[in-house]
Amino acid sequence: MRVAHNVFFELTDNAPAQVDALVAACHQYLNVQPGIVFFAAGKLCAELKRPVNDLNWDVGLHLVFDCQASHDSYQDDPTHNKFIAEMKSNWATVRVFDSFV
Repeated sequence: MRVAHNVFFELTDNAPAQVDALVAACHQYLNVQPGIVFFAAGKLCAELKRPVNDLNWDVGLHLVFDCQASHDSYQDDPTHNKFIAEMKSNWATVRVFDSFV
């Protein structure tokens, strides 16, 4: 069964350049691991302000893996760990939502 891995980052410094830097880092480091069947990363669409929209984040990362084993391997992948090491200093909060799809 496929696994969706959705991560929402709220940045300490959410200036446009910092948001763009995190999106670029997602594209550089987080779409190269084996087993990824879908990848997307982007900034909050602030124009969508319906009452049900959660607007307490700056960058969204969306991955779908072919199976749970690929998801689990991704968590320990050196490129994933490099992304964390380089970018985490600007993370105020990180929320992760994993589901079978």
